[in-house]
Amino acid sequence: MRSMLVRVKAIAVAFAAMAALVAMLFTGGGVRVVAQARPPVDFAGMPVDPPPQLAARSAIIAEAETGQILYQMNADERMAPASITKIMTMLLVMERVDAGTISLDDKVTVSRAASQMGGSQVYLKEKEIATVGDLLAATAIRSANDASYALAEYVAGTDYDFVSLMNARARELGMTGTHFSNPEGLDDANHYTTARDILTMSRELVRHPKVLEWTSTWIGSMRNGTYELFNTNRLIHDYPGADGLKTGHTEKAGYCLAGTAIRNGVRMISVVLGTASEAARTTETAKLLDYGFRSFEKVQLAEEGSEVGTVKVPTAATMDVPVRAERNLIAMVPRGSADQVRLEVRPVSPAPTAPVSEGQLLGTVAAVGPNGEDIAAVGIVAAKDARRANVFVRAFRAIANFFRGLFGRGKSR
Repeated sequence: MRSMLVRVKAIAVAFAAMAALVAMLFTGGGVRVVAQARPPVDFAGMPVDPPPQLAARSAIIAEAETGQILYQMNADERMAPASITKIMTMLLVMERVDAGTISLDDKVTVSRAASQMGGSQVYLKEKEIATVGDLLAATAIRSANDASYALAEYVAGTDYDFVSLMNARARELGMTGTHFSNPEGLDDANHYTTARDILTMSRELVRHPKVLEWTSTWIGSMRNGTYELFNTNRLIHDYPGADGLKTGHTEKAGYCLAGTAIRNGVRMISVVLGTASEAARTTETAKLLDYGFRSFEKVQLAEEGSEVGTVKVPTAATMDVPVRAERNLIAMVPRGSADQVRLEVRPVSPAPTAPVSEGQLLGTVAAVGPNGEDIAAVGIVAAKDARRANVFVRAFRAIANFFRGLFGRGKSR
């Protein structure tokens, strides 16, 4: 009996020790298991936090103003975009609204074809009258296929002609991995794009503030307020600063999201394609946006109009002509790394000739990382006029250059 009691006490002591160890692990006391930190990665020769591990087939993130890409994964893989297609549809419509060729108040008569669109919709009826503004709101907020189709017909006459406009605009924007076959995004073998190209058209679309008003609306309305529009983009509800942009989902595309958010004046645009669920596209987008905001900062490296160096003009009276930045030189760099970036003045080729007028373009100034990689660049212009040197000065320089070259070749032997 005594031996049994001893064994029971021993077991109790062992369990108590195990319980104490578990408590220390979970409460931070005593022994602690520390997850191995992932090492930093290289960004133009500067260390930066490693990007998030994403459960998506393709992804990309960039700062909106500069277009500078901060991370990409399979960004050029051609994929079905689903309703992200509607970014181009809305862009074409808004460009015509801004140009004054159509108005948000224009009345659109819904066709039979538009009324018969499947998928996400606002149940437009044949011959129903809707304004361009209402149809855009339905497209932006509710991702309505019928509304986007009606807009396409209104702008171009037929959906076929509108698709031609979509592909033409894609070519203008340099979207080399894209081909559209419809304005709403339903799966088609000849309807595809890439994360990089979606980023490109998203940057264009966010330049239209009215679109962001719609895409940031959680619950909107149309038909004079009688029909509610529930936003398909959970990101704008869950992520601080998010105000867009466009969701997508089909069996072929998976769950996709072109997301955008602004914090402290910095706007990020991200794209995730081929995630597994509606929740996943939101969480993976949040990871990307967090990475951009947390790991990078936006810095001004040269102010518009500030002198950034000189450009040699061999035929000018004074050869070294001062130059100034044509506009602000802005770049995204890893936080705390701005002092590692240098400016490099690059004259036009062939070398400019005098006379030179103030404001004349003479080259570019580039922001260069420690590894020699260009981060950003803007044009440089002459800070003042530079008159042509007289014939004697030019002749003397030519002779000097001849002998300089001659002796230089001799030394090289």
